[in-house]
Amino acid sequence: MSASAVLMPSSDHSQQNLSRGTVGMVCLILGESAIFAIFVVAYIFYIGKSLSGPTPAQILDLPIFTTICLLSSSLTIWRAEVALHHGALRRFTVWWALTILLASIFLGGTAREWQHLIVQDGFTLKTNLFGTTFYSLVGLHATHVVVGLAMMVLVLIFALMGKVQQHHAGRVAALSLYWHFVDAVWVVVFTVVYVIGR
Repeated sequence: MSASAVLMPSSDHSQQNLSRGTVGMVCLILGESAIFAIFVVAYIFYIGKSLSGPTPAQILDLPIFTTICLLSSSLTIWRAEVALHHGALRRFTVWWALTILLASIFLGGTAREWQHLIVQDGFTLKTNLFGTTFYSLVGLHATHVVVGLAMMVLVLIFALMGKVQQHHAGRVAALSLYWHFVDAVWVVVFTVVYVIGR
């Protein structure tokens, strides 16, 4: 779904547009779920098969704080969605901005983790099989966070310009659905990489 499609002015067939937007987002999520499933299965399959170190237990720390931030962003985006549905534009903007802040903290935490792993530990894609699967899976998720964050920032800009109105609630809900998907995928990635994989 393009950024312009999220906030285009509503027509007389807004209910039909909402339905198409939601169906489109669900189809996108199903396709993305299949991709993530492949990466997760590959990660699980190759756990412990690296011929050289380091191992996950030796270098990975549990990203608890950033995980709490990301999962909390599902609550704040839902609150923003409810506020817009009720026409509370100022509350929508505050909750939406808070969602962006929480997502940015998560992304910053991922960047710091990678900086530490690459610079201090010398752990890269080429280090071993674990490095390849780790960066592929966590990087795939981080890419989805970046895409979602960019879309949310765009919506925030529109909101601050007064271009987001109550009749855009359906389109904002479709974007929120994508963000809930990103959060749900992180639960799987966190469990596989940082809990089971260690």
